[in-house]
Amino acid sequence: MSRLRIVALGGLDENGNNMYSIEIDNRIIIVNTGIKYPEDTQFGVQYITPDLEYLKVNRNKIAAVVITHAHDDMMNGLPIFLKEIKVPVYGPRMCRVILKNLMPSSDYNKVDFHEIDRNSEYVIDGIRLTTFGLTHSTPDALGLAIETENGEIVIAEQFVIDFNSHDRAFDCDVSRIAEIGKKNVLALLMEASYADKPDFTSPKHRISNLIRTTFEDAQGRIVVTVYDQNYIRIKEIIAMAREFRRSVFFYDDELRNNIEALSELGYYTMPRGIEIPKSKFNNDIKNIVIIVSGSGHKLFELMNRIATDEDDILDLTEEDTVIIASPIVPGLEKKASALEDELYKDGAHVVKLDSKTVLSAHPSTEDIKMMLSLLKPKYFIPTMGEYRNFISAANLALEIGYTPDRIIILDNGQIAYFNDGILLSCSDFIDVGENMVGDENNKQITSFVLRDRETLSTDGVIIIGIAINYNTKEVIAGPDIQSRGVIYVKDSEYVIKNIGKMAVELIEQHVAEGTYDNMAIRAELRENASRYVLRETGKRPMILPAIIEINLPAR
Repeated sequence: MSRLRIVALGGLDENGNNMYSIEIDNRIIIVNTGIKYPEDTQFGVQYITPDLEYLKVNRNKIAAVVITHAHDDMMNGLPIFLKEIKVPVYGPRMCRVILKNLMPSSDYNKVDFHEIDRNSEYVIDGIRLTTFGLTHSTPDALGLAIETENGEIVIAEQFVIDFNSHDRAFDCDVSRIAEIGKKNVLALLMEASYADKPDFTSPKHRISNLIRTTFEDAQGRIVVTVYDQNYIRIKEIIAMAREFRRSVFFYDDELRNNIEALSELGYYTMPRGIEIPKSKFNNDIKNIVIIVSGSGHKLFELMNRIATDEDDILDLTEEDTVIIASPIVPGLEKKASALEDELYKDGAHVVKLDSKTVLSAHPSTEDIKMMLSLLKPKYFIPTMGEYRNFISAANLALEIGYTPDRIIILDNGQIAYFNDGILLSCSDFIDVGENMVGDENNKQITSFVLRDRETLSTDGVIIIGIAINYNTKEVIAGPDIQSRGVIYVKDSEYVIKNIGKMAVELIEQHVAEGTYDNMAIRAELRENASRYVLRETGKRPMILPAIIEINLPAR
């Protein structure tokens, strides 16, 4: 029987970065290539992807990348992945649309992309894959069953069991899932982020009934903030606008383009005549719903800019009603609180849909138990969420009859090794890390750069400028000491003067001893000044000595 290894390269005990390596003998199927967003202290980082070193070493074994749906935590790392590792990509049609927006045309045209349908079967490099439809906030979401000699490996993440969904692009094919469950399912990788939330998620992932009263009462404009990838919620907002005979304006061009893509794919059609194009929008239009969208922290940063009157398009007034329709995700609590404060300062009527009332489309307690019951896997591997969520999911499995030896809780990089349909070991690890990306050109940011940025943000910087004669090494200008974010200069002039004196004396000492070396003196000055400033101020600022040698003509 073939060797089977399952390892997460990202996505466990964190929010985002989802990527799994399913290794069958000498072939590897990569499932998803997601990103995650940075913490507040990771200055200048736009997003983070899993490190690819392990996969680059094993690139010849990789048969393909399979994407389960078009969300950033599942596929937005593809441009960086494909830049390093050229392999075929399999994904739903919506993924192709999003990928085209993520990459320059010259790079996108080189991608070997294969569209896959929900509820179908495919063979990739001799490995049989079965797809099944899942209900999520984006169309085309699907789960995977990967056939191996050890049994089926099933991956089901980011879904809800919603029996009231009658949209072919969003529905969950429970009967097909049950058919897969009749096979020999060895392991189920299933999301656990909502494992502590009771009941089914549905219908709490819908908001129409919660905002209807607000639409009835609003006299002025209605501004709705929503995550740009939650198309189910966006469709609800548009439907509500139509019901109350309001026009719709999309603040974000990217969302408008994606709505157009949904129409081209046959998944959704905008009501005719409801939209106000950007060229005709102005702040005097009253009977309108303005949809402000973005991903993660970007949404709250955008709304903060609007609320503080720093935006060129939208001006809020006291007559506006603002609906915060996206529950706060972990890590964004401070930005969300700051936004609320600014909105109240503007006098706007604020309606907040909190996370206890509204849920995102992720499986809660009964969704998880139902999926376990339908698929009947030999082993259950909780994924997506923090460690406490994995424990909650494990307890759910115990409730319905699983024994502890059939529940596998992994860390990123930890390898689950199977043979003859039995888990042999979870003791081996591979090194996994993170790739921090700083801008749209996918430039990597190292930990050293982040450390310097954090130092600048907390303890400031002191720049020591001094010019010397190249030939004689005599000080001819300076020292000029500039302090930013360290001390109030008027109260601590002696600190600045002593740093300058230290710089001159150090140079003169090395010149007298015949040991002058520009780089070595700068390093020594940096160390001496750092110790002195710490002793005097208790701070550890960045010290930047600049000793400039000028070649002066001989007198």
